[in-house]
Amino acid sequence: MFEAIGNFILELDNVIWGWWLIILLFGTHIFMTFRTGFIQWKSITKGIRLSVTKDPDAEGEVSNFGALTTALAATIGTGNIIGVGTAIALGGPGAVLWCWLSGVFGIATKYAESLIAVKYRVKKADGRMQGGAMYALQRGLKWKKLGGVLGMIFAVFAGFASFGIGCATQVNAIANVVKTNTGIPGWIAGLVIAVLTGVVIFGGIRSIANVCEKLVPFMAVFYVAGCLIILGINYDYIIPAISTILRLAFKPGAAAGGLVGTGIMMAMRYGIARGLFSNESGMGSAPIAAAAAQTRNPVRQALVSSTGTFWDTVVVCLMTGLVLVSTIMKNPSINADEITDGGILTTLAFDQIPYLGPIILTLGLICFAFSTVLGWAYYGERAVEYFAGKKGLIPYRVLYVAVAAIAPVVTLDVVWALADILNALMAIPNLLAVLLLSNVIARETKKYINDLDAWDDTPVPVIDDQKREKTAD
Repeated sequence: MFEAIGNFILELDNVIWGWWLIILLFGTHIFMTFRTGFIQWKSITKGIRLSVTKDPDAEGEVSNFGALTTALAATIGTGNIIGVGTAIALGGPGAVLWCWLSGVFGIATKYAESLIAVKYRVKKADGRMQGGAMYALQRGLKWKKLGGVLGMIFAVFAGFASFGIGCATQVNAIANVVKTNTGIPGWIAGLVIAVLTGVVIFGGIRSIANVCEKLVPFMAVFYVAGCLIILGINYDYIIPAISTILRLAFKPGAAAGGLVGTGIMMAMRYGIARGLFSNESGMGSAPIAAAAAQTRNPVRQALVSSTGTFWDTVVVCLMTGLVLVSTIMKNPSINADEITDGGILTTLAFDQIPYLGPIILTLGLICFAFSTVLGWAYYGERAVEYFAGKKGLIPYRVLYVAVAAIAPVVTLDVVWALADILNALMAIPNLLAVLLLSNVIARETKKYINDLDAWDDTPVPVIDDQKREKTAD
């Protein structure tokens, strides 16, 4: 019975991630790139500067940097390490290019979804800021009934998705890498992560942001340093690796090390799917954290949030892809055609660093995955509170911790497939929000992009637990 359910999930994953979803996702990235006037070129320099600029007089719960690191914590996870390896194993080296392109163009979508999350955010009676696609749909669309239905759909799928992309896949990956490199049983790792998760998430967004502000910079520098060392070892295969990635992104073929390109469809399917899993542009998750930021206007925080996709995919995922492909080409003993587990590919790559390689990978993966568990716990809470009210928070937290505890014994391929499905189902209403509110996004961008210090004096509505609005004083 369980095998039949697993096969059904895998088949459903293939159906949902067909051409139609790839066109919707990648098409939205390209459309918003033009609609925002190629915001990518403006967001990188301005967004990075603003991310370390405090705006304490503005409304919000956490700083710009706190919101960004919370989003990055949820974003930079196993998708950057194991996910890229899985994309290469299933879609060929060409998947790396499509993963990277999904990040380059996805910057515009991350900017757009974050902008409307801040613009249409609300304040609870206790002062907590809440926002995201559900509030943008509910408050932004002129057809309120449609917006309410789409907002509820997004919230429900986001709540369920948090258990997959945010918890089960991450803890499963931690357990596997700990067991492989230390021999410690996976269930022990799962239990430890569950306890640590419970301690942090019961403290709310401020507790999560405080941990992420310290953890994210450390883990990023630590992992990138390891990648640079490997690329130094594989320096003579970097150019051949880039050439192989570009060639096999568009046509079938073979390369050294058993690398096989199965054509543009498979490369796009796994590259863009893993790109979405990695950078979450278009999924609507990171804007939930952006809505809590202290910011004087929506464009300001949207620029900060968009840098998350740059760091996650354009930098970290690209480096991981180059590390894996160059390693396979350099080492004839590695036959990529026989490996379908991205974690194995990544482990073999880091084994090239004498003594320290397994330590760097283990610590990097643990930090990446644990931070993702924390960030997605916050996303899930906001989604659950939207459709179930404040009374749903404690049961959600308990269940989230329980999933973390049992994740090490779950079949990984089914977990990844289920996560892909839920990612897609929450992305659809979010992408509709971005497209339907694209005029608002363009107007707000034009209004503030050249005057980022300008204040948006629009009152933030205050809502009670029954979601009845009253105008803020």
